[in-house]
Parts: sequence; structure tokens; C-alpha cells
Amino acid sequence: MIDELLSPLAPHLCCSCGKIGALLCQSCKNDIVMDQFLMCCNCNRPAGAKGLCGQCRAPYQQAWLVGWREGGLMALIDHFKFERAKAAYKVAADLLLETIPELPAETIIVPIPTVRAHIRERGYDHTFLVAKRIAKQRHLKLSPVLKRKTATEQKGTDAKERDRQAKSAFRVEGSLQPSIPYLLIDDVVTTGSTLRYGAKALQRAGARDIWVAALAKQPLD
Repeated sequence: MIDELLSPLAPHLCCSCGKIGALLCQSCKNDIVMDQFLMCCNCNRPAGAKGLCGQCRAPYQQAWLVGWREGGLMALIDHFKFERAKAAYKVAADLLLETIPELPAETIIVPIPTVRAHIRERGYDHTFLVAKRIAKQRHLKLSPVLKRKTATEQKGTDAKERDRQAKSAFRVEGSLQPSIPYLLIDDVVTTGSTLRYGAKALQRAGARDIWVAALAKQPLD
């Protein structure tokens, strides 16, 4: 609400081209979503429409990513996560809405839970805001059933440590219905451990059809 009231006084600049008026102008938004991401969510090898290569095994059946974490998309995510640009959640959600196809009406949207320290630092749960807008725009149910058991930091860790941390990071409250598809929403995929173990937690709770979607893929440095 505050962002909306202040926008006429201090309008946003496009994260990609610098045009005044929005965090991502329509032209740059179109450029991002038209460049279809066809790499494996896990290993960065070429993948088909399902977002997984033929060699990776995953606890989910479908993955959608908007693009690589670079250029305007990287700037948008960084504004959102590190510069308290809360209004970016709408742009981020709209990019995902352009990427994710129509889903069954019974699909349940589940955000990957953000570490509490990051929520306190930003003043909002960025992933929850994106998932909430996706659910609202698609007329789907939002259910934050996935919870964090730990508060570990993944930034700066290697692939092995990320996997170790994510393995014990999640739990699900209650049981899930095996006949209903669940869509996990995250922001950035690096090794894929967060989505993998988040999906496994949903599986243990009873889910069978699990899909994942994220804004960007970032290779581990």
C-alpha cells in the first residue's frame, strides 16, 4: 500500500532498461518471458517442456523457471530481496504467471517458507507474497503447509552443504490429499536442494502430484 501511495512521487525505474514508471517495463517483461527457459531445474543440462533432463531424478514431475538470474531479472530479484522493494512481488508473480501454463482448478499453491530472520529484515515474506498473487490471479487455493524446521543460511555455502542443510529444513503440518496437485513456489534455484527436499516433505505428507516453479536459475559459483 505504501509503495502504491509513493509511486507517483518517486516512480520506479525499470530494472532492465531504466525507463521511468515500473520496476520492469512491459517491453522488458516481454523480452524475459519470450526467451523460454529450457534447461534442467537441477543440473543445467538441456531439458524439454517438463523442466527436467532425462538423467535427473526428482520428487516432482514438472518444473517451470522464468530464466537465468541475470540482467533485468537479477536486478528485479535483488531489489525485491535486498533493497526492500516490496512492490516487486507483483512483477515477479506476473512473470511466473506468464511462464506457468493453466493448472487444474484444484491445484494448491505452496510457497517455500522464508527464513524468519530474512522476513524480519525485509519486513515481508517475499516468496509468500508471490505465491499469494499467483493463487489469487489463477483463482487457486493458497496453503502454506510447508514449514521450516531450521533457520540455516545457504548463501556462500557449497553444493554439499546446501544439500545437507535442506535435507532437514522442512516439515508439513497435517496430511495432504494424494488426489490434489501441489505447486511449490520459490524465488531462485541454485543446486535445487530446497525444491527437492520441500517436495519430499510434501510427498511424506501424502502428496503425489507435485510441481515446482521459480523465478530464476543461478549456477553455483
